[in-house]
Amino acid sequence: MTPEYPTHPTQPAQPAHPTQLAQPTQPAEPAEGTRRGGGSPLPLADRITAALVGAAVGDALGGPVEGYSPEQIAERHGGRVRGVVGPWHGDAWRTARPIAPYHKGDGHVTDDTLMTHALIRVYDRVRDHLDAYAIAEHLVPDLMTTPRWIPELEAEALPLHRLFLAEKWLVARLAYGHADPREAGAGNIVNCGAAMYMAPVGLVNAANPAAAYAEALDIAGAHQSSYGREAAGVLAAAVAAAAAPGATPDSVVGACLSLAKDGTRTAIEKVCEVAARHRDFESALGPLRAAVAPYDTVGPDYRAPSLAARRPSRLHSIEELPVALGMLVVSGGDYRQAVLGSVNYGRDCDSIATMAGALAGALGSPAPKEWAKTVADASRLDLWAPARTLTEVAREVFDRDVRRRRAHEEAFTALGGRPCSD
Repeated sequence: MTPEYPTHPTQPAQPAHPTQLAQPTQPAEPAEGTRRGGGSPLPLADRITAALVGAAVGDALGGPVEGYSPEQIAERHGGRVRGVVGPWHGDAWRTARPIAPYHKGDGHVTDDTLMTHALIRVYDRVRDHLDAYAIAEHLVPDLMTTPRWIPELEAEALPLHRLFLAEKWLVARLAYGHADPREAGAGNIVNCGAAMYMAPVGLVNAANPAAAYAEALDIAGAHQSSYGREAAGVLAAAVAAAAAPGATPDSVVGACLSLAKDGTRTAIEKVCEVAARHRDFESALGPLRAAVAPYDTVGPDYRAPSLAARRPSRLHSIEELPVALGMLVVSGGDYRQAVLGSVNYGRDCDSIATMAGALAGALGSPAPKEWAKTVADASRLDLWAPARTLTEVAREVFDRDVRRRRAHEEAFTALGGRPCSD
């Protein structure tokens, strides 16, 4: 049965209160792992861990097949990818173009995870909600000045040296161009570069999609514009919605559609309508691509983008977010199926799998332990420490929000407004 998603962007079918946006519209079985014994919801710390580890594992699984089609992936690997695989060009990865000099594969995370962890370090420093100025003041120096282990380079280096051009834009515009952080994203390549690391924003605002959306839009103003910035806001909202007790893939999509604007909203709606007709990713690969194609500017050949690619538009959308949500729907929230579907979709599949992994994890379906261990060992990264840090920060921020809200209630009451509630 096709879910009845909202059909008008300014009149959501679900309740408008931010804390209610992620609630399912009808009773449904929660994704695997969302409840423990006695029916209690999965704790915040476990959801944050599953989301962040799940994002990193998805990133590592998608990296070696990024840029290829489902057919090319199946031919190269003798069938669908079912776990961690080696580099596309085998031992020739050091010199084979267009991948060299990056060691993509063998469980190595890419820039999606490096940027996610960098954003968590900013939250750790600020210990509060972030904005575009926090990106300029903290994230950019982190990328420019502190060497870190870069798995794909198998060496310590500045994170800046691994980033794609659209992410290097942060440094060019903010550190050297001294642009207003709130407007620095204007003029950049419009892509998924900001959305791919916005899961922490959704987790800090767990169960409050509207707040996550607003915060991510502010943060992403330093990096992206148009539908690239919009996707960052919607991805954060989706993660926040997935972290709510009782959330389902359908409730996550409903929350996204109640907030998303323009081509991003339409692309999500069309892709998820198609996704609802499938129960396995194999049958969904072609239909999901066909559904998102009218909104994707890159075109059919991912490595040879069209002349209209990655330009601002109110009619278009990045491809990665709608497809990740579609795979979440196809899988019913199961991590393994959502991520493997994203990986085998090809194209920008490391980012698609990063997003799908974060969403499935936030719903309570964690990455398989053997995958997580392989990725952590191969990448030489502690995938669990950032989750512990962000959990502490999320609790501190919530306490701050409660105090701020109560101060506002008292002030409003003193002005003759409604009495404070108990």
